[in-house]
Amino acid sequence: MDVETLTLPFRFAFMQNAFLIAALAAVPTALLSCFLVIRGQALVGDAVAHAILPGVVLAHIIGVPLILGAFAAGMTCTVVTGYLANNSRVKQDTVLGVVFSGMFGLGLVLHVAAESGAHLDHILFGNTLGADRGALWTTGLIGAGVTLGIAAKWKDLLLCGFDPAQARACGLWAGVLHYGFLSALSLTVVATLSATGLILAIGLLITPGAIAFLLVRRFQTMLWVAAGVNVAAMLGGTYLAFHLDSAPAPTVVLMLTALFGAAFVRHRWQARRAAVAGRIRGPGQGSGGPVGRQGARAR
Repeated sequence: MDVETLTLPFRFAFMQNAFLIAALAAVPTALLSCFLVIRGQALVGDAVAHAILPGVVLAHIIGVPLILGAFAAGMTCTVVTGYLANNSRVKQDTVLGVVFSGMFGLGLVLHVAAESGAHLDHILFGNTLGADRGALWTTGLIGAGVTLGIAAKWKDLLLCGFDPAQARACGLWAGVLHYGFLSALSLTVVATLSATGLILAIGLLITPGAIAFLLVRRFQTMLWVAAGVNVAAMLGGTYLAFHLDSAPAPTVVLMLTALFGAAFVRHRWQARRAAVAGRIRGPGQGSGGPVGRQGARAR
């Protein structure tokens, strides 16, 4: 393949916009994925990503900005889920499954009733190659706000996620941080509408954090690794989709899945190598007792 063919995607304006919106969506989704993975709340990202569909459809029907409907639906899902989990014997993951599946079903029913398939299909499956200036501004502003917020409060968010009682004892507003995190999650899902759509957004909200979780042991490093991996996958997947004549969103998700597989193989190889080294050294000659991976990252 010659240089002209390799650089061909960068010559088109629509591909330049696709690369830009992919990069803008990559960082905030990667940072949020680290918190979702470390807390064991992957289903929360899935729930919010699917639950905003009825808000998007209703906003389209009544003619208001889609971002308003998406944000309202996402926050409705999180508030209702929190209320039901706190006032019933049902666990939060079960409540999430019930609420987000119900809202997603409502969105699909409204989608059919709206009879505006082409436009809303872009919301479901993404429209990276059709990203316009408005989508770039929306994604950029939301991404910058979420990234700056996490950079300023990542330690507080981490403590609230692991021990809300201790966070309150330290003078933190645990409730504000909790719903602030959920608001950032809802807004970030809105920001990924053009990049991947609702259905594939969960890949961006889970896989980068899972990859970094396998590669590093400190949470701060995990944030950097997840962001770098996600940017590389978003740009690489968009570039590869052009040459394969495939859709960018599923190509990006497949690339992230392949990277997760590679990280898992590396993790297993390192674990086996450490086990062999431990047997050679013999008992009592290690560097100390075992440390939990989550505890090690939290420090």
